[in-house]
Amino acid sequence: MAESGNRARRQPGNGRERFLPEQSLLELSDYLAMQRAIGNETRFRLLSMLVEQGPMTPTELEELLDVPGNTLHYHLDKLVDVGLIENRKRSEPDREGLYSYYRATSLGEGILTHGVRELIDEEWAALDAYSGD
Repeated sequence: MAESGNRARRQPGNGRERFLPEQSLLELSDYLAMQRAIGNETRFRLLSMLVEQGPMTPTELEELLDVPGNTLHYHLDKLVDVGLIENRKRSEPDREGLYSYYRATSLGEGILTHGVRELIDEEWAALDAYSGD
């Protein structure tokens, strides 16, 4: 029922449907960039692996995906750029020293699990819950 209320509130704007609430933290172009990023098989596999198995180092990802290091880092950078994964550094050294690892963001998990349209609908539902409509 909330779904139909959300769709009814979407207004045409500049000849196009306004898909997102005015208060949205992201633009439609941001959501579409995320969708394009996981349209590549290597990036889809990377994101899937990070969502399913948790944070991993580039070396672990390279070995599991059997992707050359330079290719891997190219795809990791694309996923970081659109906010689907993040690169973190360990705060405490272990016997191997400090190292970098990658993990999926909540947006990364969301787009993999739900896709763009469902994430947008969830944003409308959150707006409704917050505004008390």
